[in-house]
Amino acid sequence: MESDIQPAATPKRRFPLFLTVFLAVFLAIILGGLFVKWVYFPSSFSPVSLSSGEQQQLDKKLSFFGIQLEDGSAVSDPNKPLQPEAYSETGASREVKFSEKELNSLIAKNPDLASRFAIDLSDNLASAKLLIPVDPDFPILGGETVRINAGVEVAFNNDRPSVKLRGVSLWGVPLPNAWMGSLKNIDLVEQYGGGEGFWKSFADGVAFVRIDDNQLVVKLKE
Repeated sequence: MESDIQPAATPKRRFPLFLTVFLAVFLAIILGGLFVKWVYFPSSFSPVSLSSGEQQQLDKKLSFFGIQLEDGSAVSDPNKPLQPEAYSETGASREVKFSEKELNSLIAKNPDLASRFAIDLSDNLASAKLLIPVDPDFPILGGETVRINAGVEVAFNNDRPSVKLRGVSLWGVPLPNAWMGSLKNIDLVEQYGGGEGFWKSFADGVAFVRIDDNQLVVKLKE
């Protein structure tokens, strides 16, 4: 009979309630601190710099648009007297490519934007990150830095460029379309390119435009 008696089950040990509460509060403090740091104290962006060879390539591309950088970097020596020559478009390329690194290096030449503005290029999408300091006397978030993200879709459809605002977010929160003038996902060229103005002139002068991963390609019309 005694062999039929089952030994008493050992009670299961439960995780102490106070320890569960402590861990939950601890994780909430850590995550909250990281969130506050990311939202209210965002880190500045690291300015992009080019090697001498990369800078020369960028200078050549800028000269395509008749642009010479103020820091003196250019394809030719700025101190060398210009030689007269007849204008000709024979053999001239109308296509130019800018890499994401080159665009960000141009931004880095502006000391006010160097650590506050950055561009990212992906398939048919140009994204921008911007840090805006709030005036200390402003009643809300005075002295803090606001993080803004925006995305613009750039493509070439039906023999015309297409530019659409994909969205704008503040601290990672997408803003309502109504706050952006109801322009979200609207083709600005199609919407405003019918009459005279910037968008019509822009569309009429572009033969092709494409954004690939880390590269912007633009071809101009004759």
